[in-house]
Amino acid sequence: MRHSFFLGLAVLFLFSTTKAGAQSSLPPSTASTAPLRVAMAGLAHGHANGFLTRAKDRHDIEIVGIAEPDRTIFDRYAAKFALDTNLYHADLDEMLTATHPQAVLVYTNTYDHRRAVETCAKHSVPVMMEKPLAVSVEDARAIERAAHSAKIPVLVNYETTWYRSNHAVYDLVHQNAIGEIRKVVVHDGHQGPAKINVQPEFFAWLNDPKLNGGGALFDFGCYGADLMTWLMDGRAPDTVTAVTQHFQPSVYTHVDDEATILLTYPKSQAIFQASWNWPFDRKDMEVYGESGYAITVKRDDLRLRLPKKEAEELVPAKPVPAPMDDSISYLRAVVLENLKPEGPSSLETNLVVTEILDSARKSAATGKTIQLKSEQEK
Repeated sequence: MRHSFFLGLAVLFLFSTTKAGAQSSLPPSTASTAPLRVAMAGLAHGHANGFLTRAKDRHDIEIVGIAEPDRTIFDRYAAKFALDTNLYHADLDEMLTATHPQAVLVYTNTYDHRRAVETCAKHSVPVMMEKPLAVSVEDARAIERAAHSAKIPVLVNYETTWYRSNHAVYDLVHQNAIGEIRKVVVHDGHQGPAKINVQPEFFAWLNDPKLNGGGALFDFGCYGADLMTWLMDGRAPDTVTAVTQHFQPSVYTHVDDEATILLTYPKSQAIFQASWNWPFDRKDMEVYGESGYAITVKRDDLRLRLPKKEAEELVPAKPVPAPMDDSISYLRAVVLENLKPEGPSSLETNLVVTEILDSARKSAATGKTIQLKSEQEK
């Protein structure tokens, strides 16, 4: 271990290029400066609001169509964001035929991700969807087949993918600055979709086990599964154990609102605490190695204790170079510059994430630990 290289604040500025860094160390862009022509599939996911908020101030993308079967939802967004009503289409396949976008952003419920990708694959259009990838391993594999058959990239967008703090932890682990991972604890969630007043169409499918896959288990358990799979370079866990509860059964009548997932690996464990009952919004991670630890503090900082240090330090994470700092920039790089998707957004990572979530749901339902098959056994 090169512990002498990791002293105080300087630690976060001494990382050499890692697997994650290779993604962000792109040569100067030679792609067209014209905006990427994108279409939106669905508006039922509340994150559509955040995308439209960001998109209105950007010049590197152009929205050419929005497919949403419920016209009232489109009209509400059109009024809020002054959208041209000519953008509206009731059917995704018809919209793709009419508008020929370069990429599609999916804001449907999770169950409809498979259908959206299969439809986009027919038109050879790349896809970026909101997390998680799918409600089941069966759907995830169908998405994989469609993507490979059409030779299109399929990306999964997590808010936490773009956090400086998470990239700093990844670099610390892969520079062996805190030793081999022994335990990871990830906390994700908020006060619950009802208390934060999500859009009615968003709440409706979040509370539907078919459309969401589960409640907090899928909605927030996916973040930890994604981060841990990234930290472990795509390796699936050996076992998955989960417990779910209904703390607010009168509000979340059909799905869990509290979930804990435990993963085991040969020499490490991961615990994901997913909740719609936190007193505050949180997305943070604790990574404990053989010789040190790193705890993310929101997006940009770390609580860090390195080997031979008597106390932890609060340190800023270094900026993440483009395009790894932003979902839209990353999508542009994949579509226009042929950047190979890797890490948290990649289909390969999210196939493992889906396997973890599917197994966690089975474990919670049966009260048993689920043993995942090794690659040799598959």
